[in-house]
Amino acid sequence: MQSLARTLPHVLLTPSGLLPGKRGITRKIQSLLSTVLSRKMSSPASKDQAESQNFPFLLDDHTVGAFKESKTLILLRGLPGSGKSHLAKEILDKYGDVARVISADKHDIKPAVKSVISDEYNQLDKTLIGNFNKKGVNVIVLDDTHHDKERLETIFDIADDHKFTVVIVEPKTQWRRDCNQLKDKSHWKLSLEELKGMKAPFDTDVLPLYFGWFLTTSSADVLKKMRHNFLEHLGSLKAFRKRAKPSFIHDENHRGKVDLISYFGQKPNILHCTTKYCNHGTAPGSKEYAQNDAVKKGYGKAFTLSISALFVTPEVAGARVDLDDQQLLLWPADAEKEVVPTENLPKGSRAHITLGCAKDVKDVQTGIELLKIVQLQIKGEKGEEMGELCGGELRYFNNDMWVLFLPRKVEVKAIFCGFYGKSKSSLESGKKDSALLSCTIV
Repeated sequence: MQSLARTLPHVLLTPSGLLPGKRGITRKIQSLLSTVLSRKMSSPASKDQAESQNFPFLLDDHTVGAFKESKTLILLRGLPGSGKSHLAKEILDKYGDVARVISADKHDIKPAVKSVISDEYNQLDKTLIGNFNKKGVNVIVLDDTHHDKERLETIFDIADDHKFTVVIVEPKTQWRRDCNQLKDKSHWKLSLEELKGMKAPFDTDVLPLYFGWFLTTSSADVLKKMRHNFLEHLGSLKAFRKRAKPSFIHDENHRGKVDLISYFGQKPNILHCTTKYCNHGTAPGSKEYAQNDAVKKGYGKAFTLSISALFVTPEVAGARVDLDDQQLLLWPADAEKEVVPTENLPKGSRAHITLGCAKDVKDVQTGIELLKIVQLQIKGEKGEEMGELCGGELRYFNNDMWVLFLPRKVEVKAIFCGFYGKSKSSLESGKKDSALLSCTIV
């Protein structure tokens, strides 16, 4: 009471409470007293609530802007009562009309140790797909426990089919793993035993096939136009047609042009710059990488990548990415050594965006081809000048490697997260690739 007296110096107190007086004054004093008590009692909770919402996509303006111009599925994951629904509301309030929240609770799906494929889940998936296809909806929040592996794989496949990047988020509330508290917070009134039965999957992080920077929709559109113009003009260039090996396809219907756009017809679903291949946690060093402090802080955050050159070889078409100091913190120390174990190439030399691959060529080859060019440059080779193309300087290197050095770096926005879907090549499915493991750059 004495502390309240100091807080309210103009309120007279007696040993038995408030000094008797007029009813109007008493009501005002009681109202003010109630407000102060409420603030004092709620301050620890408010602090915890603020901590629980400490995510880049809520606090960082650059990231918020990137999410709004991208296609992102925010997959909320956690035990019942851990704060997912509150976080979903925060995201919806932040993003407004470009966001939608899809809740398992509102589809009457009761959390269980094993997620059974029910009519309710089928309906939820239809709702999810419907929102994926809605124009102007760029941020979709899926609110469920997401503890079941098979259920997660279904969602990852749906997101990949609709070209949505997935960001997995777990609330940071202090009680998120405390089953004793959770049983009283969830409206499902699950027993302590039921909650404990669901807890084990949350003790292990869900690791992606690979981590990387995934371009926003608007930035991807810019790079796709650059790709189209580069390949179109390069294929029309007389010097290119003269030097191109028979491996490149000549299309007579295009007046002798090399149809590079069709030749590099295998393209990634979402343009990205891979940092670390994890194979869902089975690849060497993947778990350690995921626990890196810079990776944890950078996850779900937007970055601006700089593209300095476009390049073509008989195998791939790609864009060279120049990483800044902050981005290099997310780059594995052994990324270049994986390809060239005998040399010490500059960190980040392998950073690239695959723009297309020739038939039966895997995306991973793009980084290998780039390192061949980098190594030649380190040895002092500048390539043969081939004139101006698309405003940049075109140079030819041996072995049919063509590099377009841009007049100025092109900046693209990208979100750092992971690709969680299934692999699309023998390398990504876990089989060894001799091109990667035994590559010798000449």
